[in-house]
Amino acid sequence: MKISARNVLTGVVKSVTPGIVNAEVVLELPSGQEIVSVVTKSSVERLGITVGKPVSAIIKSSDVLLGVD
Repeated sequence: MKISARNVLTGVVKSVTPGIVNAEVVLELPSGQEIVSVVTKSSVERLGITVGKPVSAIIKSSDVLLGVD
């Protein structure tokens, strides 16, 4: 797979929490840090995302939001 994004982090699926339409996928990076993504249930099924499977998180920087108090 070739992509133009530069922000690609590879890890292992730690958990998948399905909902009615979407699923929360927790990805554990080699450093132990976690990334959480919410994707459609159909995407989880189509990609065969299961606990223990290696996957890549592709982050589009224009969609990263930050907040402070």
